[in-house]
Amino acid sequence: MILGIDTSLGTAVAVIDDDGAVRADAASADALGHAEIIGTLLETAMTDAAHGPIGATGAPEAVALTHVAAGMGPGPFTGLRVGIAAARAFALGRGIPVVPVRSHDAAALAVLLADPFADVPRFAVVTDARRKEFAFTVYDGIDDDGLPMRVTEATLVKRDDIDAALAEHSAERRDTTVIPGAMVALVAARAVAAGRVEDLGEPLYLRAPDVTMPGPRKKVGQ
Repeated sequence: MILGIDTSLGTAVAVIDDDGAVRADAASADALGHAEIIGTLLETAMTDAAHGPIGATGAPEAVALTHVAAGMGPGPFTGLRVGIAAARAFALGRGIPVVPVRSHDAAALAVLLADPFADVPRFAVVTDARRKEFAFTVYDGIDDDGLPMRVTEATLVKRDDIDAALAEHSAERRDTTVIPGAMVALVAARAVAAGRVEDLGEPLYLRAPDVTMPGPRKKVGQ
């Protein structure tokens, strides 16, 4: 059973069980209030998950999580760190591993599973990077492990250049405003099952943080 957390756009929290059924799904579209809402969403998700898959009825039961999936971006520095810190703290408290997931992979899986029998052409997950820029990743189908096949790494471009950039890859544009927490968890579940958990190292920040450490003081001549 996997808890998925992502704060690359809004804030999304979900729990899926071992066969991929969604047991809880809680989210906020606010792109700035991650720290204020993440605790409430986690509490809601864990409470809902205790009642079984969404739509099920029955008495609450213990939620035996095995992993926490953390959306690693691309996303803004501060927002992304809230979700990653929450995932690491939750996993530490439970003594379970954190599985890093590219947030665009989760969005791509949502596209591919929307109609599993459709032949989805090459497409690009496109997210608003603010400051008149977009972030995009190109995908071309799904592999034998059920994971989206990445054609490019996450790329940052000016808004006016996005269509030309996608045309170079012959990719349809799929604008994404929400990263589903359930898809973050499902990507993690499939990666774990296939032995393909990525070691991403650093989060996929869109750009360097605005606040930096001050440089050395300038020497003042006598």
